[in-house]
Amino acid sequence: MSNKIAIVGVGESDEIGKVPGKSSLQHHAEAAYNALEDAGISIDQVDGLLTAGYSSMVVAEYLGITPTFTDGTNVGGSSFIIHIAHAMAAIRAGYCNVVLVTHGQAGRSARTRAVADAAEPGSQFEAPYGIINAPAAYSLAASRYMHIYGEDRTRDAMAEIAVSTRKWAQLNPKAYMRDPMTKDDYHNSRWVAWPFHLLDCCIVTDAGGAYVITSADVAKDLKKQPVWVLGATESHDHAIISQMPDLTSPISKDTGARAFGMAGVVHSDIDLAMIYDSFTYTVLVTLEALGFCKPGEGPEFVANQRTAPGGDFAMNTSGGGLSYTHSGMYGMFLVLEAVRQLRGETGERQLASPEIALINGTGGYLSSAGTAILGLE
Repeated sequence: MSNKIAIVGVGESDEIGKVPGKSSLQHHAEAAYNALEDAGISIDQVDGLLTAGYSSMVVAEYLGITPTFTDGTNVGGSSFIIHIAHAMAAIRAGYCNVVLVTHGQAGRSARTRAVADAAEPGSQFEAPYGIINAPAAYSLAASRYMHIYGEDRTRDAMAEIAVSTRKWAQLNPKAYMRDPMTKDDYHNSRWVAWPFHLLDCCIVTDAGGAYVITSADVAKDLKKQPVWVLGATESHDHAIISQMPDLTSPISKDTGARAFGMAGVVHSDIDLAMIYDSFTYTVLVTLEALGFCKPGEGPEFVANQRTAPGGDFAMNTSGGGLSYTHSGMYGMFLVLEAVRQLRGETGERQLASPEIALINGTGGYLSSAGTAILGLE
C-alpha cells in the first residue's frame, strides 16, 4: 500500500479548549481551511467530503463544496481513523481525488445536547440500571479487568498513564490541561464512577480538526512531505456495553493485527503510538489488544513512566484526550499529531526522526476500532 495514498494536510480550528462563541459548524470550517492551507490545496480541488456526528450536507454547503463522494460514517470517536480507509477506497475507485475529512464539536460550550432515543436497546436495557454515560459503561470494563488482573497493579498503571500523558501536554501549547500532575494528584482527585477518578477521564473541550488525503499523483507536487498510509482497518463488535463479548479484549485485537499485516511492519518498527484515551483504562487495554504486550501485562508495559517524555515508548505525545483536547469524538486529533510528528513539526515535544506511527481509535463503549499505520516511505 505504500506510496499510493497520502495525508498531505492537517489542521485544528483556530481556537480549541473553551470557546463559547463558536458553533460546531464553525469548528469544522476553520479546521478545514487550516488543513487545506497546510496542504497547499484550494478548496476548489476538493471533490470528496467525509465527516461524522454532523451532516456532510451541511458542512459541504457551509464550505461551498459539491462533492462527487460523500461519507458520514459515524461509529463514535474512531470514525475519523476509519475514514482514512474509506477515503482510500473512494480514491482508488475513481469516485474522487482529493478528500477532506472534517470534525467540529462544541463539546464544552454547546447549548443543546442530543436526547437518547427511548426505543434504543441502551435506553431500554441499560439506562434503567444506571448505565447512562461513558464513565459508567467504561467503569464496568475497568472493574472486570481489575477483578481478573488485580486492583492495585491496574490502579498504578492507570496513574502511570495519566501522569505521563500530562507530561506530554505540558510540552504542547495548545493543550487545555498543562498544570503539573503527580501520582498523588491522581489518587486524590475526586471519584467519577468507580474505579475512575476524575484524572482517569478525558477532558471536555470545544475543538475542530481536519485532514486532507489524496493520491500519489497529487501529493508529489505539494509543498510538504506526504505521509503515506501503510495500513488502515476497521471493525465493531457491539454497541451497548452489556453486549461486549469480553470487557477486557476490545475489537482492536482484530483491527490491529490486520493493520500490521497490511503495512508489513512489526511492533518494534513503531516509533509513535497514538492511542485513543477516553479513559486511562482505554489505553491500558488497547495496548494489550494491539499486541504490544500480552493480556494482563499492560501494567508492567507502562510502568516507570515508560510512555512519558524521555521514555522508550512514545505514546500520545500531544497530551491526548486526557489533557490536550477531547471535544467528544477525539479520533481526529490522533491523526493530526501522528502526521505532525512524522513531518517533524511538533516543536519541544518532537521525537527524534520518527518514520512509522500507529493510530488506534476507539468509539462508543469500547464498541468500534479503527487502526491506521502511517509512514514516510
